[in-house]
Amino acid sequence: MSEIDRNRAARAEARTRIEDTAARLFAERGFAGTTIGEIAAEAGLSKPMLYRHFDSKQELHLALLERHRDELAAAPVHELLHGAGDLDTRMTAMYDAWFGYVESHPYTWRMMFRDTTGDAEVAAFHRELQRRQRETDMALLREFVPGLPEAELEPLGEAIRSALYGLALWWLERPEQPREPLVSTMTRLTRGLISTVERPSPEAPGTEAPSPEAPGTAG
Repeated sequence: MSEIDRNRAARAEARTRIEDTAARLFAERGFAGTTIGEIAAEAGLSKPMLYRHFDSKQELHLALLERHRDELAAAPVHELLHGAGDLDTRMTAMYDAWFGYVESHPYTWRMMFRDTTGDAEVAAFHRELQRRQRETDMALLREFVPGLPEAELEPLGEAIRSALYGLALWWLERPEQPREPLVSTMTRLTRGLISTVERPSPEAPGTEAPSPEAPGTAG
């Protein structure tokens, strides 16, 4: 390996160490309760070395959010749209992938959905994240509950998303709780909510509904 390659690898390793340390500290202490000096010390670096990678704490926070934003949504949606089996099977796989991500990245998830910074740029990121998640949820519901009016789709998606995020936050405080009951709970809850708004299938071609009896002909 050349000197340039070694330096590049060392820089990438240091950046990853900074991001992993910052994610843990932001989740444990909050954004406001964490300083750049603490992040550098925990990562085994000097503050000047950290500033070679990130100009500010806000920039580091945004980098962490962007690093995990797409990962959080991609795997679960892929399981639902492209997985094998019926809807319940794919829904179970989707929630298993989603909770699996939360389980593998507890600090990142807590930072993304619970901690607030007061920073305008970070607040804008959170709004964009929520907008994307709503669009994804609506697209999935349109596929699996076709024909449902938008006025009913939106609150349905909000109910499912609120339950999912609430359950994940509850789980983060109870790490001893196994994943499987959370997956089955969300699958049953989602299927139950969908069943309350599903429309009956159209009449099969060539069939007609029985005509009402004429007045006075009932026997």
